[in-house]
Amino acid sequence: MVSPKYAHVISHSHWDREWYLPFEKHRVRLVELMDTLIDLFEKDPEFRSFHLDGQTIVLDDYLQIRPEKKEIIARMVREGKLLIGPWYILQDEFLTSSEANIRNLLIGHEDASEYGSICKLGYFPDSFGNMGQAPQILLQAGMDTAVFGRGVKPVGFNNEARGDYESAFSEMNWQSPDGSTVLGILFANWYHNGMEVPTDPDEARVYWERKIRDVEKYASTPHLLFMNGCDHQPVQTNLSEALRTARSLYPDIEFIHSNFNEYVAQLKGKLPENLSTIRGELRSQRTNGWWTLVNTASARVYMKQANQKIQTFLEKVAEPIATLAKLTGHTYPKHLFTYAWKTLMQNHPHDSICGCSVDEVHREMMTRFDKSYQVAEQITAHSLKAITSMIDTETAFEPSAIPFTVFNTSGWNRTGVVNIDLEVKRIPLANRNRSKIVEELKELSLEGYVVKDRNGNVIDAKVEDLGVTFGYELPDDKFRQPYMARSVRVQFLAQDIPALGYTTFALYRDLSHIASSSSPLNKAIPCQMENEFLSVVIAEDGTYEITDKRSAKTYTGLGAYENTGDIGNEYIFKAPEGDIPITTRGLPAEIYVEEQTSYHTVIAIIHHWEIPASGDELLDQEIQEFVPFLERKAQRSKQTLPLTIKTRLTLEQGVPQLKIKTSLRNEAKDHRIRVLFPTDINSAVHYADSIFEVASRETVPAPEWTNPSNCQHQQAFVNVRNDQYGLTICNWGLNEYEVLRDGRGTIAITLLRAVQELGDWGVFQTPEAQCLGDHELEYAIIPHGDKHDAQQSFAAAYQAQIPWTTMQTPLQSGVLPAEHQFIRWSGDGLALTAVKMNGSSEDLIMRWFNMTDLPTQLHIEYVNGSHNTLYRSNVLEEEGEKLGMGSEIPIRPAEIVTIGGNPGL
Repeated sequence: MVSPKYAHVISHSHWDREWYLPFEKHRVRLVELMDTLIDLFEKDPEFRSFHLDGQTIVLDDYLQIRPEKKEIIARMVREGKLLIGPWYILQDEFLTSSEANIRNLLIGHEDASEYGSICKLGYFPDSFGNMGQAPQILLQAGMDTAVFGRGVKPVGFNNEARGDYESAFSEMNWQSPDGSTVLGILFANWYHNGMEVPTDPDEARVYWERKIRDVEKYASTPHLLFMNGCDHQPVQTNLSEALRTARSLYPDIEFIHSNFNEYVAQLKGKLPENLSTIRGELRSQRTNGWWTLVNTASARVYMKQANQKIQTFLEKVAEPIATLAKLTGHTYPKHLFTYAWKTLMQNHPHDSICGCSVDEVHREMMTRFDKSYQVAEQITAHSLKAITSMIDTETAFEPSAIPFTVFNTSGWNRTGVVNIDLEVKRIPLANRNRSKIVEELKELSLEGYVVKDRNGNVIDAKVEDLGVTFGYELPDDKFRQPYMARSVRVQFLAQDIPALGYTTFALYRDLSHIASSSSPLNKAIPCQMENEFLSVVIAEDGTYEITDKRSAKTYTGLGAYENTGDIGNEYIFKAPEGDIPITTRGLPAEIYVEEQTSYHTVIAIIHHWEIPASGDELLDQEIQEFVPFLERKAQRSKQTLPLTIKTRLTLEQGVPQLKIKTSLRNEAKDHRIRVLFPTDINSAVHYADSIFEVASRETVPAPEWTNPSNCQHQQAFVNVRNDQYGLTICNWGLNEYEVLRDGRGTIAITLLRAVQELGDWGVFQTPEAQCLGDHELEYAIIPHGDKHDAQQSFAAAYQAQIPWTTMQTPLQSGVLPAEHQFIRWSGDGLALTAVKMNGSSEDLIMRWFNMTDLPTQLHIEYVNGSHNTLYRSNVLEEEGEKLGMGSEIPIRPAEIVTIGGNPGL
C-alpha cells in the first residue's frame, strides 16, 4: 500500500515594503494585491487562506489608503482566511537591538489582537541569519515552531540550494543557548517553491514532477510544503483551478490549500525521532561564506549609527526616565512610545536597516529616525521636568546655587565626564526691550563659578561662557514664553552616580576659586597619557600601545587604519583580485594634546593619507552589464585622492577604557576603511555582543568556507581573550567586525564601506551608498583580566552606549532627596536591557539576560513602594509566578528573564 502524501500549498507574498523601489511605489502594488485578495475571498470559496507575511505593518500601510476596508479585513482574520502577525515588521535580527526585537513582537501581537487572531508562528522567511536566542524568545511568547529561509543552508542570490545541509531534513530542532527548543522548518527550496502553479495539465505535470521531487528530497514526513508566492508576488487568482488540475493528475496526493496552522499541526504528528538539533545562531557557518549577506552590516554606516542612537535613547533613556517619573506619580505616555517605536521600526525591515535598497529608501529612513528621536526627546524632557520638580534642592544647596541633576539610566553605578548647559540668569522677553536685556546679560560676570556636590565639596570643572542665548518655555496652561539668558557649559567628572537614579550638583559663584579652566594634575606629554587603570603611549605613526595596570598586560600596535578596494555591492564585500590592503603603519602622524584637565586628557592624531580614488573604468562597465561580482576583473584606480583622518583619544579618570573618535571626509569610492587592534592572543573562539547573548564564535571558519573575508555582526562589542586577559572593543553603531587570521588575533572594525550598486537580481545604481562626505566614527578599547573581568568589560560596553541625561533643576523644596536610587538590583553576570511600564497595566517591567553559561541569582528591591507584588513575566510581559520582594530569583545560564511588579503607587 502506497503511503499517502499531502501537498500543503500556502498562498502568501513576501512583502519587502521598500527595496528596489521606494516605499510608496511598493505600497501602490500592495493596495492592488490586497484589493485583489479581498475580491478573491468573496468570489472563490475554494481559496481558503492567505499568509500575510508575518508582519502587521502590511495592514497599517494598506489601511492608510483604504481605511474603509478595515472591517472586511477584521472579518477575514476572524474567519481564519487572513493570517496575520506575530511581528510588526520582518526585521533584520542582528542589526536591531535585543529590545527592538522584543518591541517588534509586542507591537505585532498588540496590532494583530485588534483583528481577533494572531498567527503564533516564528516567521523568519528572509532574515540574513537568525539570532541564537530566537527559540527562547518564541517559547516565552507561546510559539513552539519557527520557519526560516537562511542560516542553515548555502544559498545564492537566486536562492538555489547548494552543497550539504547541516540537517538531513527540512525539519529540525532548533535550540537556544539556555536549552529552549522549538521545531525549525527550513524553506529548503525557498519560499517560492509553489508559486505560479499551472492550470494546463501538460504544464502542470512537468511543474509538479519537479516540485514534488525537490521537496521530497528534504522532507521528513509525507506532509510537503509548497509556498505559493514570492517577493511582492501578486496573488494567484486561479489557484483553485490549478489545484483541481493537480488533483486530477495525482489522485494519490491530497492537495490542500493550506495555512501554517494546519500544516504545522499535521507535520508534528508525523515527525521522525531522528531530527537533527541545530544550536544557537544560524549564520550560514557551514557554507562557502559568500552568501551570508553579513556585509550589509557595513553598508551605509551612517544609518547604523543613527539607528544605534535612537533605539538606545528610546530603550535606555526615554523609557527608564518615563518609568522613574511614573514611580513619582506622573503619567507614562504609552501611546507616544508606541508611535516612536513604530516609526523607528519602519526602518528595521532587513532591506531597510541593512542598507541594501535604492537611495530613495534610505533618504526617507533618515527622516523616520529624526521623527522617532524627536518624540523620544520630548517624552524625556517632560519626564525629567516631572522628576526634577520634586527634588529638594533647598536643603542641599545655598540660596545662590544653580542646581542641576545628573541621571544614570544604566543598570550599573557610573563614573564619567558629563557636559551640561546651564542658564546663569534668565530674563523674559515679554514687554521688555530686547537690546537692554541683552546688554544686561552681557554685563553679568562669570568669574569664579565652581561646581559643588550636595555635601558642599568643590568638584574640579570647566565652565565655558556660551554668551547670551535665546530660549522659551511652553507652559501647559498659557501661551509660549520666550526669554533671553546668559548661559554656560559645565564639564566635570561625575563619580559613582547610582544606577537607575540621580545625583544633584550645583553651580556657585565663589570668588575664592577660579573656575574658568580646570588645572591638570600632571601636564601631558604629547605622546603619553594615563589614569589609575591604563597607560597609553602613542608611536610616531599614530598607533598606540595600552598597558592595563591591573593585569600588567601591554597591547601594542593598536589603531592603524586599513584601506581596501571593494568591487562588491551593498550586500557583499569583494576585494579586487590580488588587491593588497594599504595601512597607516609607518606613515608619520601629527600628534598633540588637544585638551587636558584633572579629570581627562584628549590627544589628537592626524594622518594625511593617499588612497585610490575609486574602482577603475572596468568596474563601471561590469556593473552596467550585470556581471556577477564573483566574476568581475575590475581593479582599483591608479589615480589617488587625499584622505585626512583625525583621531581623538580620550582617557577619563576613574574609567578603565580608552575612548576614540575618528573623523574623516570621504571623497573616494569603491573602498573600505577599517581600524585594527592586534591582541596577540591565540584563541580558537572569540565573543561578540548579539541578541540577548554574548555569542561565542569560531575565529577560523569551517573547512568549506572559501571567502577570504570572515566578517561578522556585532551589537555593542567584540572580545578576544584567554584565561588571563583580553581586549574588548566597544562601538557605537559600527556593526561589522572581523577577527583576522593573521597570527596576532587582530580585531578589525569596519568604519566605512563605499559601493555603487545595490546588487542582487538586477542593476540598481546607488551612488549615495558611496558615503561621500564627513563621518565621525566612535569606539572604545576596554582591556580586562580574567573571565569575570571580561564580564565587567561587557557591562562597561553596554553602559557606554547610553548617553548621560542631565537637567537644570529649580532651587526648591521637594519630597525627593538630592541623590536617589529608585530601584536596586544585583546579579552576577546579568545585563539589564529594559526598564519600562507594561502597556496594558500599571506594572513596572524590567528585563535582563544572563551573559554567562553559569546559573546565577537576581535580587530586586523597589526603594519606595509595595514590597509584595513582584512576579515572573515573559517577553510578552504577561503575569506569571508570584515572587517576594527582595528574594533571590534563580536564573538559568543564558536565560532571558522579565520581572514585573506593581510598585504600589
